[in-house]
Amino acid sequence: MIELHDVTKEYDLPPGQPGQLIAADRLTLSVADGEVFGLVGPNGAGKSTTLKMICGLMLPTSGQIKVNGIDVEAQPEAAQEHIGYLADFFNVYDELKVWEYVDYFARAYKLPPEKIPARVREVITQMGLETKYDANVAGLSRGMKQRLGIARAIVHDPPLLVLDEPASGLDPKARLELKDLLRAVHRAGKTIFITSHVLPDLEEICTSLAILEKGKLLRHGKIADVMRSAGQTRRVHIRLASAEFALETWLASQPNVSEIQAGPGAAEFVFPGSDAELAALVRAAVLAGAPVYSVEEKTDSLEELFARLSTGEVM
Repeated sequence: MIELHDVTKEYDLPPGQPGQLIAADRLTLSVADGEVFGLVGPNGAGKSTTLKMICGLMLPTSGQIKVNGIDVEAQPEAAQEHIGYLADFFNVYDELKVWEYVDYFARAYKLPPEKIPARVREVITQMGLETKYDANVAGLSRGMKQRLGIARAIVHDPPLLVLDEPASGLDPKARLELKDLLRAVHRAGKTIFITSHVLPDLEEICTSLAILEKGKLLRHGKIADVMRSAGQTRRVHIRLASAEFALETWLASQPNVSEIQAGPGAAEFVFPGSDAELAALVRAAVLAGAPVYSVEEKTDSLEELFARLSTGEVM
């Protein structure tokens, strides 16, 4: 759905400051159709710049961007037909009613006039705003305005939804509702590309992510793979149905097992092997007589990874 090839964006610095600011530094990235893809990084990492270039709102200094196979720079209008974009700060027209606001954008996207009324009602209902259909936009809460913004972004039924910090300024209840809403939009067949500083929310809804720092792409891929590759250790916790098996002694005899912390009927240890190698280790324990009833891998949360990234601990 999204392809970035060697994309760079440079800004001239203010007078008196020689050189250029590089907001995106040779980014190469692919986002598959059907993903919920999160873009993570500290402030100033280049996240918003990257989103704007994907949407054709800003041209790269060099490199190529395609959306659904369409070159964004060469065919901006054609590419934007495939994109629904919601900026971190977006304007609403307070004097309009909810349906008028969505209707306005439906016409801006050049939907066939005869199909607009039904489509406007459909997306308003999809966003859970049907009780506000005739309400003035000025009277909506922050969370409802965010829903309205997504309604306007998908009114032309694009396959890609691009969201820049959609949870910014929302209270916990509104964030929970937003996550449920995005899951529903994803189930309806949309690819979602999203940035957020509310990292637990991203961890819950994203299938893949990329980490940016100072315009450079540090890591990208499926969340589990990225978390594992960025973590310093892979820690495994095994529980037994009874404490009769000498689990600590058995683990100490196995290759690649270290830092064992054991208690009655349980043990936690570091194991750097692959998923297949971990499965083989557990199978060997069972064959040796260990009554294993649970195996859990303990990894950093995305928030913990982000904190280590921001302090330079992760390279």
